[in-house]
Amino acid sequence: MKRRHFLKELIAGAVATTALKSSVVEAAFVQQTSIRYLRPPGSLAEKDFESRCIRCGQCGEVCPNRCIDYFNLENGAASLNTPYIIPREKGCILCMKCGQVCPTGAIKPLERTAEDIIGHVRMGKARVEKSLCLSYQGKTCGVCYRACPLQDVAIKVQLLEQPVVLDACVGCGLCERSCIQMPQAIRIIPNHNG
Repeated sequence: MKRRHFLKELIAGAVATTALKSSVVEAAFVQQTSIRYLRPPGSLAEKDFESRCIRCGQCGEVCPNRCIDYFNLENGAASLNTPYIIPREKGCILCMKCGQVCPTGAIKPLERTAEDIIGHVRMGKARVEKSLCLSYQGKTCGVCYRACPLQDVAIKVQLLEQPVVLDACVGCGLCERSCIQMPQAIRIIPNHNG
């Protein structure tokens, strides 16, 4: 009787372990990341980008700012080893070198001109949280404005250097990276649609 009970418990344990492992692996592949990330400048829309990117790593190697990192499974299996940028850690300096070395066109080759950048780069768009921004609290700051490579085109300032994000913002993240507030008063809202 003891042996039969032991075998029954052993089989039940094996089935439970297999089911648990299966659900954990499935969750790792299905679960989307909760981190806010950007794709490199000139990237295609998310689905097209993931299908075209061959995970060669050339974009990160050529990046002079070293802002490009690569996903493990935290963003699902489709994103495995694809490049991304966390703007609070390091913003993109819009050198446009990543698109020049991309062998598949997952990142479009663009020139480092204001016309190409404003016309074709859609990483995201900055959003100011006025309740956190020092300039909107009566203290002059302006750090985000001075960090922007497209001053008066992507962002302008009002009285007390209050930032106002304009439609031409491409979402490079340099404003978010430079914000001295914790949590930051300006954040990039990613555009993963292209």
